[in-house]
Amino acid sequence: MHMVKVLEAVPNFSEGKDLSKIQALVDTIARAGVEVLDWSADPDHHRCVVTYVGDPGAVAKASVDAARFARDHIDLRGHTGVHPRVGALDVMPFVPLHAMDMAEAVTVAHRVGQGIADLGVPVIYYRAAADPPGRGLGDLRRGGFESLAEGFPEGQEPDLPVGTQRPHESAGVTCVGAREVLLAWNVFVEGIEVRDAKSIAGSIREQNGGFPGLRALGLHLQGQNRVQISMNLEDPVVTPPIAVYEAIVREVESLGGRVLETQVIGMILDALVLPAMAGKLHLPDLEPARVLSLRLDQHVQDRQGTKTQTPDDS
Repeated sequence: MHMVKVLEAVPNFSEGKDLSKIQALVDTIARAGVEVLDWSADPDHHRCVVTYVGDPGAVAKASVDAARFARDHIDLRGHTGVHPRVGALDVMPFVPLHAMDMAEAVTVAHRVGQGIADLGVPVIYYRAAADPPGRGLGDLRRGGFESLAEGFPEGQEPDLPVGTQRPHESAGVTCVGAREVLLAWNVFVEGIEVRDAKSIAGSIREQNGGFPGLRALGLHLQGQNRVQISMNLEDPVVTPPIAVYEAIVREVESLGGRVLETQVIGMILDALVLPAMAGKLHLPDLEPARVLSLRLDQHVQDRQGTKTQTPDDS
């Protein structure tokens, strides 16, 4: 049987308000021959996230095309949002999903990184794509785009082009990585102040001795007038999402507030769709089209079906 290699990319762009621009970006990605599984945009974060899968070559092409679009159409010089960012195309992670290992994902990350650098946008590698592997995003984005005006602080220098001194004037820099599947999710709360949400986020994040692999921010979304704990969980198997969620509920309720709902950015992982989970987590949008494992199975079947069978395949 022909092994279908499936690579996932989950780029984050610094545009969450102009839906026609976001649609043009999604169309640009789809034209490269990948399958777009999901996209979402948030005006308060002023950020959109697109998830697509496909053959590694098609994913690489789509990613460089997306970087070109971001360079040409997103200008950070007037950009304001609650989410940390250093680039128009802020992060570009690659995730090996089927018949691929991490080393192959790193190879694609480096190829795409070179393609982005060739567009005049400096590139910093993170996670498995970094040398040595493991560099995190938090340190790379500290201070945001504005902090790079005078050049790159120590430890934030780009990998490509070698020796570059300045970010792109409007597109900043792009962080390109390779990693395992992670959970990007937000928990909305009411009845507590944003400073309380920041305090809870601080207490649960790995950096402060909280949950392994958890990054968390407490935010106030002005446009919606809502308070949110925004999180990335790097290994939902090692750290069950329900344990994090229950810790948040305990903290919020101890302050007299309550948790309203959970929002997943991108695709929903199996760890969240177990029958016991869905009800507990207050997940309003649990349709099969959002579940990564189901979409991956379908994608692999579709690609195997389109391949012309030869006697060697049977």
